[in-house]
Amino acid sequence: MNGGSTSRKSVRIEIETSPSEQTLAAVRAGMRRYTESRVPWAEYSDLSLIARDDDGTLIAAALGETGRGWLHVSVVWVEERARGRRLGTQLVNAMEAEAIRRGCHGAYLDTFSYQARPFYEKLGYEVFGTLENYPRGHQRFYMRKRLGEA
Repeated sequence: MNGGSTSRKSVRIEIETSPSEQTLAAVRAGMRRYTESRVPWAEYSDLSLIARDDDGTLIAAALGETGRGWLHVSVVWVEERARGRRLGTQLVNAMEAEAIRRGCHGAYLDTFSYQARPFYEKLGYEVFGTLENYPRGHQRFYMRKRLGEA
């Protein structure tokens, strides 16, 4: 047959619990080529804020990344004995300020029904999606917030 047809090769799909760095690099490179064919490539930058008490003990942290105009908040954690001191609020506010400085216009995160949805809502985040029964009997909420607005 003519016209650009290709011969069919058999395909084997396997689970690889620990793919090699070479395999992972090939997948990432393929995804990057595809992405770059549609939009400019953008690297992401980690953003980590750490709170320690007077003796240097870790008591709270906020972890995330910025890129493509967005802050992704992946973890906000406060040691149980340090709660009630507004550390979580201070960490998120500091993340958002740094994200704005880096050119971000929005922030997004996810949280669970047994975690911190009310906390994030007080900080101006809104739910834009819900995954039911994740885990069973609970919900996973996807939240967002516009940055840099009064």
